[in-house]
Amino acid sequence: MKIKRQDNEPPLATSAWGWRYHHLGIPTDAMIKGERYVPQFKFYVSGFDSSPYGIEWMRFENDSPVDELIKRVPHIAFEVDDLDSELSRHDFNILTPPNSPCDGTRVAMISHNGAPIELIEFRGRKKLNK
Repeated sequence: MKIKRQDNEPPLATSAWGWRYHHLGIPTDAMIKGERYVPQFKFYVSGFDSSPYGIEWMRFENDSPVDELIKRVPHIAFEVDDLDSELSRHDFNILTPPNSPCDGTRVAMISHNGAPIELIEFRGRKKLNK
């Protein structure tokens, strides 16, 4: 029988797998000053560069190819050292396969119990100890 995590214990993603919190992405319909357009996914992103908590806002065009779950439900994002390795080590439901939204960055989106989760790998960044 698997023992459940206690209230004072961190989740496996951070305590055992070595993932690091990166941001919380929140879908919105509001136009936000300073938003940046991501053309390959047809959405706007804003807030991340100025939020001390790593909160970003995402506004999607009607024909955005992004999975509907990501368009409707906030997601949490974790930085990982090796995206391909993490995806192969676990039995994830992959919403968006690995891709590169900008130079030096690779991401994938998975889901867990109806919540989208983003995994991010920054190429060229020194690997951090787990």
